[in-house]
Amino acid sequence: MIYLDYSANTPADERVLARFCAVERRCPGNANSHHQAGLDAKAEIDHATQTIARLLRVQPAEIIYTSGASESNNFALKGLARLSRHVGKHIISTPLEHSSVSGTLTALQEQGYEIDLVDIKRDGTIDLDHLKELLRPDTIVVAVTMVDSELGVVQPVQEIAEILKEYPHCHLHVDATQAVGKIPVSFEGVDTMSLTAHKFYGLNGIGLLLKRRNLALEPLIHGGESTTIYRSGTPTVALASSLALALELAVEQLPEHAEAVQKANAFLRTELAKYPKVRINSPENAIPHILNLSVQDVKGTVFQRELNEEGVCVSVKSACSSDGLPSRAVFAVSRDRRNALSSWRVSLSHQTTEEDLRGFLAAFDRCYRGLTETK
Repeated sequence: MIYLDYSANTPADERVLARFCAVERRCPGNANSHHQAGLDAKAEIDHATQTIARLLRVQPAEIIYTSGASESNNFALKGLARLSRHVGKHIISTPLEHSSVSGTLTALQEQGYEIDLVDIKRDGTIDLDHLKELLRPDTIVVAVTMVDSELGVVQPVQEIAEILKEYPHCHLHVDATQAVGKIPVSFEGVDTMSLTAHKFYGLNGIGLLLKRRNLALEPLIHGGESTTIYRSGTPTVALASSLALALELAVEQLPEHAEAVQKANAFLRTELAKYPKVRINSPENAIPHILNLSVQDVKGTVFQRELNEEGVCVSVKSACSSDGLPSRAVFAVSRDRRNALSSWRVSLSHQTTEEDLRGFLAAFDRCYRGLTETK
């Protein structure tokens, strides 16, 4: 099997898995308990929180552990909407968001909130002039992905934050799920930010919501203080510790890993350019980890199935999206619905080998010839 879907899920690093097992064995107590086993567990999770805070340059009190980025996005957007409902019900987002953001916004729209989507330029970045036009005194949230999961475009988060300084009642939520471990990530100027461990070689089931200390969101889970008043329950000590290690490794090794992925991306772009019916949708300014392409007149779902038969794992849109609809992200940059229906994504890793790449290209060539020569 050739795995090229690292943006959907990454294999847990052996060191991270070992950390999880070691802490699970060493800390059987509930971190909320006031006996020695509980104190040991609390010390372990406090150490993990301090490590995460240092790596992300935030305060420990700004860290909320969640089950993953989807929960974090739901928590942030619903919480911010409720917090600011006395100011207004206008929210701005983009057509590039993960379904956990767009789905949450749809739910809020059904509750009477007004949702506007900012225009996307041909390079995949949001149109800042259009954002300024959309902003109103009753705008309470701007929700933007730092790196979108389909094209890999990096959004100008700091520029957006600067614009929002003129709107003190408007909060900025950033989905950094696809950014952590791939590019430097900053919480500066942001009110809430989501991420999850399984995108940077951590374990599934643990994520974070970063929240400014002065934001009093309604608790996601009521019932007690736990590690935070915002999410009650028994802390997942081993998962928190494993996330801290995964994040530490991702940050420390980012330059080396990014260079390896850049070389793999450049190689694929060169080889795929030899096929006349291939269109590369990811702009040149996208992160190298994500390469979105289309094969003319062949639906993305069809090409994906054929590659799967060849033992190659790629994805159509993000793993959490509905099938059968054109990619909103690809349509936004190409303005071509047929092209958006034909799009699919290769996502790369520092673990991707030259053998993987050549095996993919051989399989791609067979599928391309089989699916295009009859058209």
